[in-house]
Amino acid sequence: MSGNKICPLFFFIFYLLAAQSFAADSTDISYEIQPFIRVYKNGTVERLIGTDTVPPTLNPKSKVLSKDTIIQPSLNISARLYLPRSASARGRKLPLLVYIHGGAFFTGSPFSSGYHGYLNLVVSKANVVAVSVNYRLAPEHPLPAAYQDSWLVLKWIFSHSKQGGAGREAWLRNNVDFDRVYVSGDSAGGNIAHNVVVRAGLEPTGRVRIRGLFLNCPHFWGKVRIGNEAGDPEMVAVEESVWIHAYPNSTGFDDPQLNPEYDPDLSKLGCEKVVVYVAENDILRDRGLQYKKALEKSKWKGEVKSVEVKGAVHVFNLNFPNSKDSRQMLKHFALFLNDKEKFNYGLGLERAIM
Repeated sequence: MSGNKICPLFFFIFYLLAAQSFAADSTDISYEIQPFIRVYKNGTVERLIGTDTVPPTLNPKSKVLSKDTIIQPSLNISARLYLPRSASARGRKLPLLVYIHGGAFFTGSPFSSGYHGYLNLVVSKANVVAVSVNYRLAPEHPLPAAYQDSWLVLKWIFSHSKQGGAGREAWLRNNVDFDRVYVSGDSAGGNIAHNVVVRAGLEPTGRVRIRGLFLNCPHFWGKVRIGNEAGDPEMVAVEESVWIHAYPNSTGFDDPQLNPEYDPDLSKLGCEKVVVYVAENDILRDRGLQYKKALEKSKWKGEVKSVEVKGAVHVFNLNFPNSKDSRQMLKHFALFLNDKEKFNYGLGLERAIM
């Protein structure tokens, strides 16, 4: 055979062998954490939820404007901003909500339909400006990347609070009362929100005053089992796998960033009030309740309350936004963001603020 007949055949065989090798590698799973993520030995990362995106919009029902902004291009850190249409008409500065999404540190974004819809509801109900943080995700960017990214966004927000500051975002400069800033997050986002506010108590925040921290089913954990954790070994395995793969270089399950009881700086939490929501049928319930006790024991000078929702599941308000409990939580959140938190679930509903 001539050379120019052999070469095409050689490359065809090489291509088939390479394709078969790639296919074998791509189906060889390194680890999987349901329902969040699947990671293959060839390095491919498959996110199983939280990957949908919707554009920023003027929501015709809630009358909320939203837009996206890039904060640190080199790190792909960005945010979605929300502004109630009533802001300019009222001619007064509004509270600011900084929101950090959940997703076990692996999935989700401010641009997903679920979080976009939820922030529209909150901004409309509470009449606040909001910044929804887009941080880098594990495992490609293991913790502490999400902590660092969220702090960077908070510093970017701070830069709008003083005359001559570097911040140039008109929605923040023209509409935000930086004496009324609130931070919130759900699940892993609640963990990040807590750690960011601890850091705000340790570092200068300029003319910004963080009034409150509102946590929804926050992702805290520990080495020793407490409460309902002992009865669900499968979920315990999931929670431990999340931390091991999201933060492989942590100090373990009692790392202060995961178990605030072990944080020597807990008493310096940089806000004045905290509300912790937990759900009865959530493996993280007792950690949320323990967080309240740890804050009180730390001699932190603020006010902390916990709310347990009977019969509810993890982040019930995001999974069932139209339920009675979700509407009640939204009402409470709006009051919290406006310093009008005289709230009670009502008699006969077996709910409690403690």
